[in-house]
Amino acid sequence: MHRIYSIDVLRGLIMIVMALDHVRDFFHVSAITGDPLDLQTTNPALYFTRWITHFCAPLFVFLSGLSVHLMNGRKSKAEISKYLFTRGLWLIFIEVTVISFGFTFNPFMNLIVLQVIWAIGISFLALSVFVFLPWQAILGIGLFITLSHNLLDKAGPSAFMEFAHNTRYTYYQLFPGHGVMVFYPFIPWIGILFMGYGLGRLFLQDVSVAKRRKILITTGLTMIALFFVVRGINNYGDPRTWAPQATVLKTIYAFMNITKYPPSLMYTLITIGPGLLLLAALEHARGKLAGIAKVYGSVPFFYYVLHFYIIHTLTVILFFASGYGMNEIVNPQSPFLFRPPQFGYPLWIVYLIWIAVVAVLYRPCKWFSQYKRTHSYWWLSYL
Repeated sequence: MHRIYSIDVLRGLIMIVMALDHVRDFFHVSAITGDPLDLQTTNPALYFTRWITHFCAPLFVFLSGLSVHLMNGRKSKAEISKYLFTRGLWLIFIEVTVISFGFTFNPFMNLIVLQVIWAIGISFLALSVFVFLPWQAILGIGLFITLSHNLLDKAGPSAFMEFAHNTRYTYYQLFPGHGVMVFYPFIPWIGILFMGYGLGRLFLQDVSVAKRRKILITTGLTMIALFFVVRGINNYGDPRTWAPQATVLKTIYAFMNITKYPPSLMYTLITIGPGLLLLAALEHARGKLAGIAKVYGSVPFFYYVLHFYIIHTLTVILFFASGYGMNEIVNPQSPFLFRPPQFGYPLWIVYLIWIAVVAVLYRPCKWFSQYKRTHSYWWLSYL
């Protein structure tokens, strides 16, 4: 598969930052008991640590759609549709098995958590149907979903809406002792992936670098400006409204505290917009740091699965090293085994663990990236 350097670099950067959020989930002392974006309890370092990771999921999904567009010209629409359908099913299977286990370390699989890989899988299934349409139509559908889905915010609770749009972290029992929680309802993520597919047209060979950069910059700046205008009006685009606070800092906290679950219009604008600017800026990036990021970005699925297992294995080691016993492995207040609510470290240690985890991942990712580049087995396109 032909790869675009700037896409891999941006994807690598967001994979690196994504690991920070998951390391914080497992290792920060208040990750289970507190909200890092709570205006009353947060601090600048903690707020930034959580907020900066907002970029990861939407850009991950967006770039997944963009990459699919690059198959045009090499594969027929029927072949692309078949690939999207089978890979979508594969991603959902991996989410409910391999990733859910890596997330919880619960061998009985009492809880299945549907996160970003599930969202990409469902979006691929949808795109497998719509991929026969012109790219402009798919882009239009993505824009329509993104601009309008917040109209569903006030829809009443139901199992379908939990899977489709409204995240209430409801536990749905599948059968006794086993259930599912939806963190990533699929409607908004389909919109983001479809937009990515549409803008993938910019990365085909008949589009000049200058034209591509101009459109990316213009679109990115427009999205950022639209965010500030609509967020300032404070009437649509996010179920979490804001109000002036006692201090300027807390007012900024409130203004920027947008909704990720599900991704609101405001959330999408202020994450995809800067992401497009980064894509334009990375067009000619060829330095050492860009090369390191590209390694991670060239094998995102491999990185994503592996990083959960490394993080959770390290959690187990530090759990016992901290003096916890076998009787404390399971805690009803925590979805993770070996992660009681009171376990954890200060934020600066979280950053050290994050750096270590990303460093450990480098060699395996570099090996697998080279393996994919030098081998053409059909199954490699699913990893």
